Amino acid sequence: MNDVPISSEADVFRHVEAVVRRAGTSFYWGMRRLPEDKRRAMFGIYAFCREVDDIADGDEPEAEKMRRLGQWRGEIERLYGDQPRDPVARALLPAVKRFGLRKKDFRAVIDGMEMDAGASLRLADMDELNRYCDRVACAVGRLSVCVFGIDDDNGREIAFALGQALQLTNILRDIVEDAERGRLYIPADLLSAHGIDPKGALTEIYGHARFPEACETLEAVARRRFDQARAAIRKCDPEKVRPAVMMMEVYRRILDKLTRRGWLNLGLQVAISKPGKLWIALRYGFFP
Repeated sequence: MNDVPISSEADVFRHVEAVVRRAGTSFYWGMRRLPEDKRRAMFGIYAFCREVDDIADGDEPEAEKMRRLGQWRGEIERLYGDQPRDPVARALLPAVKRFGLRKKDFRAVIDGMEMDAGASLRLADMDELNRYCDRVACAVGRLSVCVFGIDDDNGREIAFALGQALQLTNILRDIVEDAERGRLYIPADLLSAHGIDPKGALTEIYGHARFPEACETLEAVARRRFDQARAAIRKCDPEKVRPAVMMMEVYRRILDKLTRRGWLNLGLQVAISKPGKLWIALRYGFFP
């Protein structure tokens, strides 16, 4: 939580915009073209996610992480009681009222961060992986589609399909980085199905000859979700889904690059260059 002496609404929004800028993410440029109320809402959502994610990824003991995430649970309750204290939560107050953001989605994000807060993480099966993706990605999507003004049916489908696609791409991209944090997102049942001992050391799992087959299974799921998201997006007003399209196109290209790199040389980093992101932004109308 931030003990920042911020008094005015303008200061609150300057604070969340600074959080987004400091993150160095293309998200900032992708959201700049939105109308002011939607842009401020999305910056608030991103800043909230950044705050709780930084807690989960930090170096503090697990008990301290859980305490701080518990503080955020309390702050979300205060947010929905019209008495938020933290500047990020204060920035979210107009968005909650204007766009009908649901408390359960903020709480789901915190649930996901609590899964990541331990010294190690291993998922038992695909159901648990789906639950993790729902908390850390699809819940953010549900908040976002409310801001974008997408109708409920299409909005829920986009949030589910695109959230899963993005998070599975993150998991496949960050295998080495996650291993360094003691995290194994490839489910145990999937590893077992490919003859890999899910209880083994992470280096042994990632070095197993059949580990690429497990990655290919998740890659196939991600691609199906991208196709599902694209079909749902086509049913929407193009102007309302531009941010979702940009995220989809950036991450789809990351997945394509991962596929070309393969699943053996995991230490070779994959990313979209700044010119590549600029091309996507221009292609999908983020700059006039």
